Amino acid sequence: MQMIDIEQLPGGASPPLIRVGKTFIEEASVAQEMQYHPADSAGTAQLKAARALVVRELLTQRAIELGLMEKETNGSGVEDESDAAIPELLEQELDVPSLSEEDCRRFHASYPARFSEPSQISVRHILLAAAPDDARARDAQYRLGESLIKELQSIPERFDEFAQRHSACPSKEMGGDLGWLVPGQTVGELDRALQHLPEGLHERPLASRYGWHVVLIDKRIEGRELPYEQVADRVRHSLQEQATRRALRHYLLALESEIGVEGIVLDDDAGGSLMQ
Repeated sequence: MQMIDIEQLPGGASPPLIRVGKTFIEEASVAQEMQYHPADSAGTAQLKAARALVVRELLTQRAIELGLMEKETNGSGVEDESDAAIPELLEQELDVPSLSEEDCRRFHASYPARFSEPSQISVRHILLAAAPDDARARDAQYRLGESLIKELQSIPERFDEFAQRHSACPSKEMGGDLGWLVPGQTVGELDRALQHLPEGLHERPLASRYGWHVVLIDKRIEGRELPYEQVADRVRHSLQEQATRRALRHYLLALESEIGVEGIVLDDDAGGSLMQ
């Protein structure tokens, strides 16, 4: 979906009006909806909120057309009625293809990593804290990290001592030990780096939003591919969700063309807010 980022509008200009059929979606409605769509910027949250409201309005107008809900309801009843009517509408009109056992097995074979046990790593670290916008502190802490690594390369037994003395993480009380981690258990930027490190002391400090990390991988256990029979339910659920998203996208694009939408364009994930 494309929409002008409110943070980039010159001179505080208002974003374009959004119209679904003959119904306008007001800026105030988008602003109120934004609280349900957290994002890394106000513009992105605005886009997500507007998309959700457009999708809801398209479905509401179609539900009214089919007689699944009344055209007008006083008070908060409109939202309550659409909450009941929209699932019924999708049940009637959404064309989701049925899945065969062969489809599921082919999907599993095509994406083995998605259905594998995650890798596990036993990690110790020393967090040298520095705010992202404090260039002087980050430079000083990086140089400290390099110094600690040089010492540890000669005397690795001092890791616990250095963690207790320098780390800003509560794990310092355990010598910096974070235990066994699987992907997604630590801050994103550090998590991504850890997945590719071999066992042993890493040769340079790793950056995160919290500062720099001196990292020691004590042990790594690589994930293993799981047989289809063991993950059949997960495979079917994933493939069903994918098929539903595709069918919902096509359905919404057809409604967009039929009813008419101005001020915003539905994207490939038009039904993402409904799937969530």
